[in-house]
Amino acid sequence: MRRILCMTLLLLLFVMPMTACKNTAELQDGYYTAQASEFSHGWKEYITIMVKGGSIVSVEYNAENPSGFIKSWDNAYMQTMLHSNGTYPNEYMRYYSSQLLDDGHADGIDALTGATSSHSSFQKLAEAVLEQARKGDSSIVIVDTAS
Repeated sequence: MRRILCMTLLLLLFVMPMTACKNTAELQDGYYTAQASEFSHGWKEYITIMVKGGSIVSVEYNAENPSGFIKSWDNAYMQTMLHSNGTYPNEYMRYYSSQLLDDGHADGIDALTGATSSHSSFQKLAEAVLEQARKGDSSIVIVDTAS
């Protein structure tokens, strides 16, 4: 009896870590980018992920203006948005990126109060970039985030 119990415990120790892994094994290794098709309020959002070993290992979510300036670097915009919405690009971009990195999928990402329109864009971009990673297609996919 003791032997069966020990064997069962050993089996559980090996099986449980496997079931806890993210369901991203179908992702192809590489870098993938999804970008909004249009500028919104002067910014065009994008997501770039790096997949290694079938798992997402890094996520960059940001936006750029027509001159290429990065939204999360714009301190004046940050101050304005923080006072009016209670959050700012650097905060919500890291928040959404970390959820994609942790969960490995676009659905179920929680919206941050004050950044709900960016949440909607993020989800659409994340779905598109994950599809590119499943196909192993490293070309930039353009996404209509307005609809």
